[in-house]
Amino acid sequence: MRLQYPTGIKIIRVPCTGKVDVIHILRAFEKGADGAYVVGCMEGDCHFNSGNFRARKRVEQAQKILDVIGVGGERAQMYNLSSSEGPLFAEIAVEMDAKIRKLGPNPIKTACKKAA
Repeated sequence: MRLQYPTGIKIIRVPCTGKVDVIHILRAFEKGADGAYVVGCMEGDCHFNSGNFRARKRVEQAQKILDVIGVGGERAQMYNLSSSEGPLFAEIAVEMDAKIRKLGPNPIKTACKKAA
């Protein structure tokens, strides 16, 4: 089954979402990403016990920081899916793409273009 999702989405695989740190999310925005989302195991089903809970906490921390610096915390999200939910993954990708397009480009990227 081939899943169709927006071509602008870049997937970065990690052994566990618990390895995703706040700095990784923030660096994505620093490098010009318009949005970022983390997709982890269903809560309670993490192979590494509590990795998805740590990831959710870190995404929430990144959202707060993004709000404070004026980028917008809604540009970072966390979703929990099982490995058998490929079509739902594609659906979430389309929804996130639409949400980010509605919000417009990353304010950091826009500010850098004006400064140049």
